[in-house]
Amino acid sequence: MAEHTKIESVKRGDSMPGKTITLKEAFGVRPGEIISLVGAGGKTTLMSALSRELSCGNESVTTTTTTKIFEWQAPGEKLIIEADENKMLELAVQALQQHRHITLASKKMPDVNKLDGISPQMIVKLADLEQVDYIIIEADGAARKPLKAPNATEPVIPSNTTLVIAIVGIDALNKKLDRENVFRPEIVSKLTGLAIGELVTPDAIAALIVHRKGITRGSPPDARIIPVINKMDITKSGAEAEALAYKILEVGHPGIELVMLCQLQSAEPVADIIQAPRK
Repeated sequence: MAEHTKIESVKRGDSMPGKTITLKEAFGVRPGEIISLVGAGGKTTLMSALSRELSCGNESVTTTTTTKIFEWQAPGEKLIIEADENKMLELAVQALQQHRHITLASKKMPDVNKLDGISPQMIVKLADLEQVDYIIIEADGAARKPLKAPNATEPVIPSNTTLVIAIVGIDALNKKLDRENVFRPEIVSKLTGLAIGELVTPDAIAALIVHRKGITRGSPPDARIIPVINKMDITKSGAEAEALAYKILEVGHPGIELVMLCQLQSAEPVADIIQAPRK
């Protein structure tokens, strides 16, 4: 795409010929990383896939939420449900002596089959444990829609988060801005200027990601932010997703240096990495 010569595209395998790039490599996951997942269209799938990768070696992964997740979606070898935070820390230490991947929740919500999450302050305490190598947090809810806007209380991103991954589903593009396709379309309209009922555009999605009250609101100032355009396996044209990635980078955000195109339910989840030029 010649009009975007200032943006570099790194397709799967370009940087490592003959090798499929992993999620860990693509995100540049660092030792001790604390990762918050926000947005819509694949957070729980990404949490499961990334935690599987990270826990394959000798390091441990603790997954949790600061909002709510369905109990059946909770990944890991061991699920710990405990309302008392001190007791939860003790149980986590014990579990990590036997398991590489655990999930933490404060309580069950039986009426909706969901698990209530833990506090951002608890994430800080967890990070201080010697047994905890990585923490992955689902910090947002989206009512299973491919695009969302947060309300005044979301997302719930812990202050010690080092990497924020902002997910949108490519299936939101060119769909009507309404409640069938978007979670909280009224807020999306307010933040992007797109009228209710109009088709969702690349400009609108890009604006929603970088807006100070948008998908990544509340991200720690030093955190890296990586947008993910998911569901590449269902799109008929990768060109639309690629153009959206360019648009996100062009709009500009100090914490965003690359955009990933993913198919998170695939055996090869990373489809493409589009990055801004090195300074």
